[in-house]
Amino acid sequence: QVQLVESGGGLVQAGGSLRLSCAASGRTRILSALGWFRQAPGKEREFVAAISWVRTNPNYADSVKGRFAISRDNAKNTVYLQMNSLKPEDTAVYYCAQSVRTYLPTASREYDYWGQGTQVTVSS
Repeated sequence: QVQLVESGGGLVQAGGSLRLSCAASGRTRILSALGWFRQAPGKEREFVAAISWVRTNPNYADSVKGRFAISRDNAKNTVYLQMNSLKPEDTAVYYCAQSVRTYLPTASREYDYWGQGTQVTVSS
């Protein structure tokens, strides 16, 4: 079993920055891909970014390219999401997810473990 705990959410003004963290514990050696998703009220959960534990080229949704950066610390079993130039439309609950797949999935159904989510609110 794998446990994921997100932190770092909060309230920020438009144009500001936040860094989300996701700490993994348990059977983390089986994990291959790490992803961030978000879900705004009344909307479906959407892909934000993904990275592999072993490869370096991340994948981003078009809506966050150039503003968000995903990274990981293998020694700490932690993945980060640095969010810059935040916009009100970035407001959502952000979820960390991890997959046993060796590629970088963008569909939520391809992730096996999920955190509880952390709220990000961007005011205009």
